[in-house]
Order: sequence, then C-alpha cells, then structure tokens
Amino acid sequence: MGSEPPSSPQVVEDGGEEDEEELSGGEEADLRSSSGRGSLLTRRGITLRVLLKDGLVEPGDGVLAIHYLGKNFVGDLLNDGKIRWVETGQIFNSPSAWATHCKRLVNPAKKSGCGWASVRYRGQKLVQYKTTWLHKYQPSADMSLVSEEDDDEDEEEGKAAVQADEKNKNTKPGLHDVMVSRRTDRERIPVRYCTLGTRDAARDPHTLVELSAFSAINRFQPFNVAVSSNVLLLMDFHCHLTTSEVVGYLGGRWDTNTQLLTVLRAFPCRTRLADRESASAVEEEICQNLFMRGLSLVGWYHSHPRGPALPSLQDIDSQMDHQLRLQGSNNGFQPCLGIICGPYYHGNQGVASTITPFWVVPPPEQRPNDYGIPVAVEVTYVQDNFLTSDVLNEMMLLVDYYRAAPDLVQFGQYWCPDTTMMDKIKGSLSCHAPKDQAYSQILEHVYSQLSNMH
Repeated sequence: MGSEPPSSPQVVEDGGEEDEEELSGGEEADLRSSSGRGSLLTRRGITLRVLLKDGLVEPGDGVLAIHYLGKNFVGDLLNDGKIRWVETGQIFNSPSAWATHCKRLVNPAKKSGCGWASVRYRGQKLVQYKTTWLHKYQPSADMSLVSEEDDDEDEEEGKAAVQADEKNKNTKPGLHDVMVSRRTDRERIPVRYCTLGTRDAARDPHTLVELSAFSAINRFQPFNVAVSSNVLLLMDFHCHLTTSEVVGYLGGRWDTNTQLLTVLRAFPCRTRLADRESASAVEEEICQNLFMRGLSLVGWYHSHPRGPALPSLQDIDSQMDHQLRLQGSNNGFQPCLGIICGPYYHGNQGVASTITPFWVVPPPEQRPNDYGIPVAVEVTYVQDNFLTSDVLNEMMLLVDYYRAAPDLVQFGQYWCPDTTMMDKIKGSLSCHAPKDQAYSQILEHVYSQLSNMH
C-alpha cells in the first residue's frame, strides 16, 4: 500500500543547482489550475506529484534506486511525492535533492545529481516517465523538455556502465536488469505479532507481521472457506501483470447454516491505487456485476509484487475495516476474507505465487489500543471443471488496461537464469488449472497478447 513518512523526519531540501527546477506544491497547483493539461507544461512543472496524481507512478517501499560508481541507494516514494532514503530515513523534496546528496557522499566534488536521469523507478529512469506523461497529455510538446537531463549523465557512470556491459556480455538478454532489480529491492523482515505491543504512530505502517494460527490464540476458526480455482487463476494473473501493487474484490456466498464462505469470482480493479477519482466508478461497476450474478461481496485481495505475502500493519487495519463493514448494522456475523498474493518474491518456492488467505481477530477488550491479530485461514480449494468465458474476458480486459503501463512486467526478461517472466506466469497459473485440459490452448491466446505488448 502507499507509503507514509515517519513522524518528524529530517527533511533535506538542498539539491544543488538542479533542485531549483522543482516546483513547490503551491506553484504546481497554480500552474495546473491556470494552464490545464491542454497548455504546455514545462519540464520543471512535471514533478513526482504530477506523475503520482496522474497514475504513472505509485507510492511504495524501495521503488526508487540510484546506482553511482558502484554504490547503490534505495528510496521509498511517499504519497506527497517526496523521497525517503531507506538507509537513514531522511526525507528529500525531489529526485535532484536525493541524487545530489547521495552522489556527494561518494564524490564530494559533485555539483548536481542529474536527479531525473539518475533516479530509477522500478528499474526505469524517472525521465522516461516524464516523456510518457508528455506523450499522453501533451503529444505536441517538444521532447527536448524532458530529454536534456538524460544527456547529462555523469561520465563516471557511463564508464561504470561500459565495464558492467563487458562483464555481462555472456549474460542472457534481460537477465542483468532483472537481477539488478532483485538486489535493490528492500527486504522487509516480518515481525511477530507479540513484539508489536500498543499502537505507535511512529511505527512504519508497512511493517510486515507474521500470521498467527487460531489455535495459538486459543480459538477455533469460526467459519469454513471454499475458494474456486478460477478465482485464484484470475487473481494470480492480475498480480503478475505489473510491478505495482494491485487490488480486487471477491464475490461469493455466505451460508449461515453451514457457516461456509464460498468464494466464486474475483473482480480485479482496473484502476491505479493512487487514482481516487476513478476508484469509485470502478467499485460501482463491480457492485453491479456482483448484483447481476446474484453474489455478495465476501472479501478482497491485493498483491505484494516483490515482497512476502504477509499483511502489513496497514493491511491489518484495512482488513479490520472491511470486516466491520460486511458485518453490517444488524450485528449479524459475516466473515470477510483477505488474500495477499506475492507473485515475484524470490523467497517463493519455485515459480508459483505465494497466496495467503488471512483474517483479523480484534485485540482483547482489556487492550483496545493494540493492533488486530492477523491469523491464517484454512481454505479448501475447489477445482473448477473448465475456464469460463467470463474469466477469459476479464483477463483480456486486464491485458488491454495494462498494455501501455510503464510498470508493465517485461515478459521477455528473465525471472531467474533458466526461467523467463513468461515461463513464470505460465507455471504459476498452471497451479490453478481446471479439470478440462483444453484450458492451456485457450490461454495461449492470452499469452500471445502479453508477448506482443512490448
């Protein structure tokens, strides 16, 4: 989920000469309100806040990186467009400020950091996202507005890149980029629930928490769950398409007599997490689809693209909110299932995504200020007879939605030395195969569309 800065961080504003090109929030708002997208937005006007607002990038932990003279620096992109340096927790107002600071640590003689050309978001230079923004919103703009920084890369970095190319001449195509991304992803180490204690505003909301068992808290699982294999297939497919976090809803039925929650359909949200304007329309469409199929909302899912499929503190609070909403005003019990999918975490066993169903038990009454307790939910997976046209259609809609996305997974690249990203997604989806073996031929059309998206 989107990152929030910790309390009272050190904010670094000095970015050298380049930082003068960054607009303040007020200036940016004035520029937008006065000119609109139809007018020409100068290079200095395209800030991280602009890219966040328009959904080209999303907040996240460890999504920003600088590689300079053999040194790697990793940063978090915050909701307000600022950057938090992972190593120290310092907050920087712009890519230029962060790049200049980091490069001066390595080379004190550096005058500026070439921020937009030096900082990479999920492996791609930020300047490329500026170009994408201009292509999308101002196609007639002079591309030199964004390209001039790209030509200003440091000579030392160019030499380092040549040396790296020589070293990796015999590496499979795309493998080096994937492995670099893998090394720079920040490993979030899960903590045990018993170490959390009372809520603390200074605690990182993205702290991952290990799941407890119902038996460990002296409880029985209060409901049974059955999940359709087509639900898992569509959800897993959705989570594989992008390096950004995705979210969707789960439709099904709740039987009060048997206490069985049956999950029959996944409803991917074809929207960006940062795009609040379209979120309500997407949710309304999903509600209508649920009603038309005679299904109820029974849960939600989201992805941790490169991290463990364990809930964060923020996920725990979100799950608790969903549970309270579904319970309704009549105080009748209806469970809400949360599922986290981790497609590209290198701690997974093989190519299969890790899929984690969970629920949250409220804290004890005598400790109301504690966090909710995340617990693992035992689930029965039901193999469907065949892949429905409904699911296939949803998959194609997702392909169309992410076709031009800058964070689309490059399926021709390598996941590991012997496995491409395409092999990875095929192998993971095969774990949710229906009984009818013809599904593999049907999915080949989908896979061919993915191959043609680059």
